[in-house]
Amino acid sequence: MKAAVPRHVWLHYRLPLVLGLTDGLLNALTLTAASLLGSGVTVSWALAARVGGASLVTAAFTIFVADYAERRARLVRAGAQLNLTERGRPATTHLGRLALGRSFMAMGVACVMSFAGAALPIAAGALVPRRSWIVVVLAVLVLAGLGAALGRTVAGRPVRWAVTMGTGGVPVTWIGLLLHIA
Repeated sequence: MKAAVPRHVWLHYRLPLVLGLTDGLLNALTLTAASLLGSGVTVSWALAARVGGASLVTAAFTIFVADYAERRARLVRAGAQLNLTERGRPATTHLGRLALGRSFMAMGVACVMSFAGAALPIAAGALVPRRSWIVVVLAVLVLAGLGAALGRTVAGRPVRWAVTMGTGGVPVTWIGLLLHIA
């Protein structure tokens, strides 16, 4: 029997997981609000793939740069605290290569989640083209569910987190409708 992934491993990738999923859902709502609400192009699998791809690319760049910069900054700070004579020395060692590898892993997690968060709702809209507005409701509910899960994870108030994240999807959809991108 295969062993489950230890809980602490998932904690290392909570940020890219949450960022990727949230980014994907918000991209889907922003870029395709007009289509989902019936005044844009027809919702299709191709649209799902295009928006998912765009979301994946932005998540890849954003999370890699942010994660790697944070990891390198920690190594530089550690070197300063250890009074090492050469500034940033730990960042150029095996620890620096390890930070790079972990940043690539974080980028991969964010890419998968961002693509899924953007493409899956739009693909669902392609399955019910006459009722694609349901996708907006579902995306807002997924954001609320993610908020509730985060609230529990960070010992916050799950209902407050759910309401805040779900509510955040509404103005994003409205802005997407005004922008009328697709």
